Amino acid sequence: MLATYGFTKTHISRLISKLPKLILAHPEKTIRPKIEYFESLGIRGPDLPRILCYDASILMASLEKQIIPTIDFLKGFVKTNENLVSALKQSICVVRCNINKVMVPNISTLRAHRVPEEHVAKLVIMQPRSLLLRTDLFDEVVSAIKEMGFVPMRPSFILAVRCMSAISKVEWEKKKEVLKSFGWSEDVFLSAFRVQPMLMICSEKKIRDVMDFLMNKAGLMPSDIARCPNLFLASVERRLIPRCAVLQVLMSKAMVTEKLDLVWLLNSSKQYFEKKFVTQFMEDAPEVIKAYQGKMVFQGFSNGL
Repeated sequence: MLATYGFTKTHISRLISKLPKLILAHPEKTIRPKIEYFESLGIRGPDLPRILCYDASILMASLEKQIIPTIDFLKGFVKTNENLVSALKQSICVVRCNINKVMVPNISTLRAHRVPEEHVAKLVIMQPRSLLLRTDLFDEVVSAIKEMGFVPMRPSFILAVRCMSAISKVEWEKKKEVLKSFGWSEDVFLSAFRVQPMLMICSEKKIRDVMDFLMNKAGLMPSDIARCPNLFLASVERRLIPRCAVLQVLMSKAMVTEKLDLVWLLNSSKQYFEKKFVTQFMEDAPEVIKAYQGKMVFQGFSNGL
């Protein structure tokens, strides 16, 4: 029966290994109604088995007493099926949570701090798991975010809550230590985090790789990186290295002579950078194509920018 909904042998094996008692469930009475319900919400194709394999126990939960009431509750915030599907793709386990015991109190905490309803809805869509944090821990997160200087009425507040609630205190401190090892102070960290909270979602390795490249290869100072923490969200291999390599080619040929703001250029849009530094120089310096494709080694800016 599962195969008719796009479940492969691998999917079925994964479901059974995660929840052995599923093999005893009645296909028509227990499993099919739930699959059809999720399909009715707009979860179809490859998404359906992928999402349900992530949390097989959903197929054993009560459709009428657990799944539908939870979905209806979520719909009250996200409004559309499209937003609902986005939320479920982020965290299908929210369907099994005790709404009244966990999610409702945490949402009440946000409301008590005057977080706008549309921002609460954004958090539900973006990362519903954030609202499944134990209520006392969620209170601590919200209070800590306020103490850092975030304003509850602004969108950045929800981003900060989303990030801090997803990271353990130990992991949080480890990431901060990596940043401090490259010269950031506590004040510099707070300033950067207020600008781009999502930097703390990056792994320790990603943070270290970005700092190492930008400081030791691109020649930037810690303060330069701190003023544009969006750079932590960029790929070192697909964006930072190719762009620096393009600039290296143009500078070696004296095709770019003005003072450049490297931080701004690395953070600029793909369209702007290509138009400004790739397409207009393609004929006179065809090497920029190879550099932009990541096929040229970036040696570093020997004389700076």
